Amino acid sequence: MKNKIIFLLTACIVISCGTKVKKPEQRSKFLKGFSTYYNTLFNAKDALNSEFTSRDKAYKDNFYAPYIPILTYEDQPLGSDLGQSSAFAENSMKMAEVNRGGNLNGPPNQPPGASGIPGNPQDPNQPPAKGATALEISEAKALKAINKYSVIKNGEEKNKVIFDAYMILAQSRIYQNKSLEALDALNYVFSNMKGDKRLPLAYIYQGLAYSQMKNYHKAHEIFARLKDEKISKEYERLLTIYHSESLLDAGRKEEAVKELDLAYEVNNNRKLKSRIAYLRGQVLENLGQNEKARESFLAAYKYANDFEFEVKSQIAVAKTFNGKGDYSGAKKYLEDISKKGTYGSRKNEFYYALGLMANKAGKTDEAQQFFRKSLKEKVSDSQLRGLTYYEIGKGYLDKNDYIGAGIYYDSALAVMTYQPSKILLQDQSSYIKKISKNYYLIKKNDSIIALAKMSPEQKTDFFTKYIAKIKAKEEKEELERRRAERSKGFDTGDYSSTSIFANSSNSFEDFGVAAKGFYFANTGTISKGTSAFRQTWGDRALSDNWRYSKKMATLEDMKNEALGTTSVPNPRRFETAYYIEQIPSDISLLKKDRDTAALGLGIMYQNYFTNTPLATKTLYDLVDVKPEEKVMLQALYEIFAMNYEKNPQAAERAKQLLLTDYPYTSYAEFVRNPKNNTFVKSSEEVENKYKEAFALYEAEKFAESKAILDQAIQQYPKDALIPKLYLLNAFNAGKSNGKEVMILQLEQIALNYTKTPEGIKAKEMLNYLKSEIKFQPTDNKGNALPQNTGNNIPQQPNNVLQQQQVGTVNESGNKPPKKPINNPPGMQIPNPNAAPAKPK
Repeated sequence: MKNKIIFLLTACIVISCGTKVKKPEQRSKFLKGFSTYYNTLFNAKDALNSEFTSRDKAYKDNFYAPYIPILTYEDQPLGSDLGQSSAFAENSMKMAEVNRGGNLNGPPNQPPGASGIPGNPQDPNQPPAKGATALEISEAKALKAINKYSVIKNGEEKNKVIFDAYMILAQSRIYQNKSLEALDALNYVFSNMKGDKRLPLAYIYQGLAYSQMKNYHKAHEIFARLKDEKISKEYERLLTIYHSESLLDAGRKEEAVKELDLAYEVNNNRKLKSRIAYLRGQVLENLGQNEKARESFLAAYKYANDFEFEVKSQIAVAKTFNGKGDYSGAKKYLEDISKKGTYGSRKNEFYYALGLMANKAGKTDEAQQFFRKSLKEKVSDSQLRGLTYYEIGKGYLDKNDYIGAGIYYDSALAVMTYQPSKILLQDQSSYIKKISKNYYLIKKNDSIIALAKMSPEQKTDFFTKYIAKIKAKEEKEELERRRAERSKGFDTGDYSSTSIFANSSNSFEDFGVAAKGFYFANTGTISKGTSAFRQTWGDRALSDNWRYSKKMATLEDMKNEALGTTSVPNPRRFETAYYIEQIPSDISLLKKDRDTAALGLGIMYQNYFTNTPLATKTLYDLVDVKPEEKVMLQALYEIFAMNYEKNPQAAERAKQLLLTDYPYTSYAEFVRNPKNNTFVKSSEEVENKYKEAFALYEAEKFAESKAILDQAIQQYPKDALIPKLYLLNAFNAGKSNGKEVMILQLEQIALNYTKTPEGIKAKEMLNYLKSEIKFQPTDNKGNALPQNTGNNIPQQPNNVLQQQQVGTVNESGNKPPKKPINNPPGMQIPNPNAAPAKPK
């Protein structure tokens, strides 16, 4: 046996020494593919899958965004595997065992992909970098697999597993927003793997990369070409999803709906069908097709495999209620479902949906009740709670209760989580505060003016009734106070330490205190509880619905304060003479403030809420009380400007008043020819250039100022600010080139813009420059300024140039936003949106 064993061993050694070792490039394609997958590529795939898994755990659908994505990270393709991320996760455990035995990328027993990635993903030979992300690891591992195992023969890739490496590489780069690099990787596939049956997937990724770069035309070309080819069902499902989302991103909503219809048909997965239906409903709702949207949301609810998705689908169905259907039936359905099982935890959301439906059905009071019920339930969604506050605030706004609306809008802003909604609401909240200031100023001044016009007997009668109301209110408050005092001393039990209740085994536990005893017997605990209560609720009266009593009292107090009614008792509050003495004898200033506020209020109704009927009524009411000429002209102009296209009948009266009473004003010129091409709004770019040029003029950089003005005039020849730009340029010319050049330019302005403020100012300056009168510059208050030397040109181009502010600023400090043809020429504060006179 010994001899035989020795012979066999010798033979094995000889044979092994004589075996020819193949070079790596001579290995078979099968071994190359095997090594590629079970080594580096596996780590790339595992890293990409771990990234998707971590993102999926952190992902939460935002149902308040315009659109939800269809694919969650759980459903994303993984390399060339479609919808296989979960399957790969299960398989990765088995693969890891194989890899631990001979991992080429790290020491034994090291997890796949744990060896780090090269500092530069393009160079797999660099040392590993610390702190790499999973996507960077995936990208680097895919590059390493390509670099190490690619087999190119006659310009064609022979290792088919390399296709998977390039798909992982492209995906890793797309999810790092490196679209150009992803396209580079895909171009290799198109060049060297032309016969691969998986090429449609590469083209889908190519379209996705172009879409990410916002090159929608190229992306849609690729998607359309794929549709004309015969591709597998799996690729078609993915194609319809990415194509529909790309169409949405490009703003082609109608085409997106058709593509979503196709995606809904070809995708059999319940979760995907539900998400596709929900997205389709969002798009249809955005297009105003509520009936179709409602059907789509119902389909989303039908296929939903997620509790959150079920609830939000039901709310979306309620939002698309058109008010003409079976309101009672829909209401009963939602009320019933909100009481069933786990749906009971979302009562606040169902009450919110019921409120929306009631509003659509015209039942505003019932809607407000539902919204208030929603606030009483447990919060399940902060954004939805904010929207509930917003709906209650809208109810106050519809009743012109601006203080109440402002309070609820502020509450909404405090709890909302979706930033775009918060930004819009912040603007509306600030608008409401401005409107509220003017609204209550008008009411207060109207009341005082009405009292001032009463006879002495009428004043006495009015205040006698008012005093009677004060007495009744104070008597009621005193009665409630006495009842509270009597109730306070009702409990006379002895809860001191010597009481028989003190150490009873059945006594209440004093939470937060070491010793036990009756809770209210411990002064320290009472103090702590009282402090915590006040921090949460403030001072509350002993009454029913105490949670809301403070808010309602505050609303009333704020309204009284806005109307100038003080709540501090005065010793003479029961004397009619006390109130009569406070009525001013001269009400002219009050009326002026009131008229200015009314003008601002009408403009704000139009600019902030596009409520043209209310704005028109407010301004016509102002016209009827005969304000001063400046306010009258502005009010008539605003009425005409906001109505002459859409409601000519409402604009006609304002037009006739301007033509009859003020025929020689620029306002009358405007109403005669409102569609003149020269009456255009100013653009923001021109406004900014004017401000920049004016700042340079003030800094005495006249050449730089002139260069900016010349460029603006050449670029925007029909902008409403052109006369102002020319006038400022004339002042630049006077400062830098002398009096004669300035005169030439002013003459041209006076000729071309005769009836504009700039044309009038040019004429005034020409009279001065052509005369021998010495010029005395003054500031805005009329105070004399030091004389200018040199070219005898004023240091500043007077008020017409100084006042750069855009928009009408009323005397209350309110400034409405920019709008087309907002202010005509001739105002003290020129508006770049104003309509300049037609040049000759």
